[in-house]
Amino acid sequence: MAETPEQLMRSRYSAYAAMIPQYIYATYAESTRKSQSLNEITQWAQQTSWLKLTVLSSEHITIKQFTSQTKPVLPYVHFQALYFDSQHFCLMEEKSRFLIENDQWRYLDGDIIKHSNLPTPKRNAPCLCLSGKKFKHCCALFV
Repeated sequence: MAETPEQLMRSRYSAYAAMIPQYIYATYAESTRKSQSLNEITQWAQQTSWLKLTVLSSEHITIKQFTSQTKPVLPYVHFQALYFDSQHFCLMEEKSRFLIENDQWRYLDGDIIKHSNLPTPKRNAPCLCLSGKKFKHCCALFV
């Protein structure tokens, strides 16, 4: 069980990377889950190779801390995700909101700040995922 929204975001990212759509579906908030399709989540997970998650900022707040607050602002995680969608390398930046349901964090929604295709690097250029390797020895394997 995720203690913080950031832990839930990281586990959802891992579920996309490992192609576990049932987990992704289950971690949506009930109100959001109604507009989701397990089939569409499965297709999206199969069409993408997730390469890197970078959390830019988040509220480090536990369920216990959040329920004791009177402030009605939902916690967030601001992140960037690098992925390959079978044709392009893409970078998505999002600020996601979370709420608590049944004593667990759930993903409510997110505001996409940026979503763009990235140019494919030259073979000997540093890899997009910042692994420190040349592109040809790293993420070029997805092309």
